[in-house]
Parts: sequence; structure tokens; C-alpha cells
Amino acid sequence: MITWASTFLVIRILSPSDYGLFAMTQVVLVLLNMLNGYGLASALVRREQADRHAQRQLFGMLILLNLALAAAQIAAAPYAAAYYRQPEVANLLRVQALLYLATPFIALPYALLSRSMDFKHQAQVNLVSALAGAFTALGCALYGLGVWTLVLAPIALFFTRAIGMTIAARSLMWPSFDFRGAGDIARYGGVMAAGQIFWFLQSQADVFIAGRHFSAHDLGIYTTSLFLTQIFVSKFVPPLNEVAFSAYARMQKDRAAVAAAFVKSARIIMVVGLPFYLGLAATAHPLVEVVLGPKWVEAAPIVHWLALAMPMMTIQTLFAPASDALGHPEIGARNGFTGAMLLPLAFLVGVNWGIEGLIAAWFAAYPLYLGISAWRTLPVIGVKARELVDAITPAAMAAVAMALVVSLLDDVLPAMPAIARLGFLVCTGAAAYGAWLAIFARGTIEEVVDMVRKRGK
Repeated sequence: MITWASTFLVIRILSPSDYGLFAMTQVVLVLLNMLNGYGLASALVRREQADRHAQRQLFGMLILLNLALAAAQIAAAPYAAAYYRQPEVANLLRVQALLYLATPFIALPYALLSRSMDFKHQAQVNLVSALAGAFTALGCALYGLGVWTLVLAPIALFFTRAIGMTIAARSLMWPSFDFRGAGDIARYGGVMAAGQIFWFLQSQADVFIAGRHFSAHDLGIYTTSLFLTQIFVSKFVPPLNEVAFSAYARMQKDRAAVAAAFVKSARIIMVVGLPFYLGLAATAHPLVEVVLGPKWVEAAPIVHWLALAMPMMTIQTLFAPASDALGHPEIGARNGFTGAMLLPLAFLVGVNWGIEGLIAAWFAAYPLYLGISAWRTLPVIGVKARELVDAITPAAMAAVAMALVVSLLDDVLPAMPAIARLGFLVCTGAAAYGAWLAIFARGTIEEVVDMVRKRGK
């Protein structure tokens, strides 16, 4: 929430062109970050024995790997700038290479704290680092640093998190560069990295392709719309997946328990996610005007349609933690390869029709990608497709009913300030969603309440 608040304030200060330039750098940064060693850290999380020597080996791997990535990004910077025809991109990428220096001091503590299921200290560190990033972003934006605001804020966040995580896990140690006996860590991390590279190809293909065809302004409009619609899947779901991965790893020998936990987590996540997405679609115009500001109003129809595609992406992201924890990272890699083939191809075709074509590509390719991934992954987890559909259906029905009520009400409301209109629609939507669940899916509400109360069924 801290990150959101600062981000939306900064969006109102900066221009779409600033966000377009930043998006161009993110293609390179996200690609190399897929290789930054978190897969190695995940291997340590699920390893039965992780003594001090194994920890030092992991630390050594992380240091070497991230130094190489920093060098690679600096070397690639001028080529990226030439591809996008934006010289400033090279300078941005060179400074962003500092992020890799902090990564080993985040990934190792993450592995140690996750092994012990200590998410409290992780959350405390994330809170402090989020504050550091938020204050840096606001200060830089108000000072008039433009696109450099978007570069310096993550650096402040990363280094604060590195210091905090190292203290919380007491993980400061000498690295070991003797990797004998660490082959399992390297192999597991390598397979996960392969899957993450495929994820990069599908998640960044639209920006990579559009960056060559769109102006910085248009790219900024598209990527900011995408950011707004992906808030739930990119901010809420990853921390939940971290917890889920550790939990699945602990119960990996009890497949029935893993299957039940997966279905329950999918049900609870979609109870929150579906009303968010459909509510975003139904209130896109007043929401963009209030949250982003008048200069972003052309993003409203893009937000509307992209929000309707995000439930598919959310379900897709739930598969990998379960299959990875069960010792099958190759499933995630295969799914990633499928997406890396389908989505870029769709975006290559769709970009010829501008932003509308990119939106159409989401709806053309993602249902097929999700279907193939579910067919491949669910049997490994031990879940039938019908079980997953039944788990999500109550929230889906309630969210659709809510969206219809809000849309009909929006059509008949008289002219009023955008903030008043948004507030009225949001309150009405929340009431409609809650009422539907209370009448037709009371058990779902009770399950969520139980989880919040930490009682669980």
C-alpha cells in the first residue's frame, strides 16, 4: 500500500514519456533479473540439509552471478538504446546495474528465512524498504528528476532491503567459491532460471515489440495501464506465492495435502482478485481520472480491457510454486516455453493495429496458454480441472454480478465530480459483491474469515 501510494503520486507528477523511457530499460533489466539467482535460493529452501557450508556456497554463486549480470547490462546498454532509438536508455541502464550488487544480500537471507517459515521478519524489512523507496521516489519527483526518479527509487529500496534482510537472517558470512557438492542447487536453479527466461519472453514481449513501434508517450500510456491492471497479480500474489512455495515444500511428501492447499489458496486469492479486476474494468474512466490525473485520461479504455484479461494471468501464476515445490521445475519451464511462443507471436501480429491490437493479442493468446498450462500442471499437483473451476466459480459469479450493477449504475448517474462518482461506484460494488457472496456462497466468506483469524479449517 505504501508503494502504491507513492507510485500514484509520482505518476501524477511525471509524464507518460518518462514511463515510456523507463519501460524500455525494464525489458533488459527484467531479462537479466530472471538470472539473478533466486532459483538457486529456492533450491536451498527445499533442500533437506542446508548447513553453513551450503549457505556459503550459495552466497558465492550469487555474488559471481550478479557481478556477471551487472557487467552484461552495462555492455548491453548502448545496443538497447540503439534498438529503441533513445540515447538516454543507455545511461539509465548503466546506473540500474547497481541493483545487482544488492541482490546476493537479499536472496541468501530470503532462503534462510523462508526455510524457517519466518515471514514476519521479511515483512518488517519489506515495510522499511518500501518506505525508503517511496520517500526517494517522492523526493526525486518533486525535485524534478523526471525519469531518473524511477531509477533511483528502486536502488534505495533494494539496498535498504539488502541491509535489513541480512540483519534479520544474521546471514553475513564469507562466501565460498568451492562449489563441490552443490550440483543439486545449480541444477535446480538452472531449470528454474530457464522457466523464468520463458516467463520474461511472454511478460515483456509486448513492451519489447511496442517500444520499437510506439512513441515514448504511447508506450508510457500502455505500460502504465498495464501496471495499474497488474497491481494485484504483481504486488499481492508474489508474496503469497513465496509463502505457498515454502508450505508446499514442507508437505511435498503428502500430495493430497498439497492438492487441498492449492485449491484453497486459489479460491481465496480469486475471492479478492476477481472483484478487483472486474471492478477496475467497470470504473476505469473515473478511476484513471482520480488516481492518475487528467493527463492520463486516454488510458481509461486500455485499463478497462486489460483488467478483464488479468484473471487468466493470476491463475497462471499460481501453478509454478506448487510444481516447483514438488520437485518438478521442468513443468514451469515447459509452461513458460509455451507462453514464450504464443504471446510474442500474438503481440507481433497485434502491434500492427496499435494499442488496440496489443489488447486483442492478450485475449487471443492467453486463454490457450492458460489451458495448456493447466492441462500440464494440475495432474502433477493432484488437482482435477473441475475442482479448480468449482473453487473459483462463487467468486466469479459474484464479481460478474457486481460489475453489471456498477456498469448499469454508472450509465444512469448524473454528472458529478470524478472522485464522488468513483466513491459511489466503489461502495455500491463492494456492497453488491458482499451481498451476493452472503446469499449464494456463505461458505466462501467463512473460509476467508477463518484464514484472517488464523484458525483455518
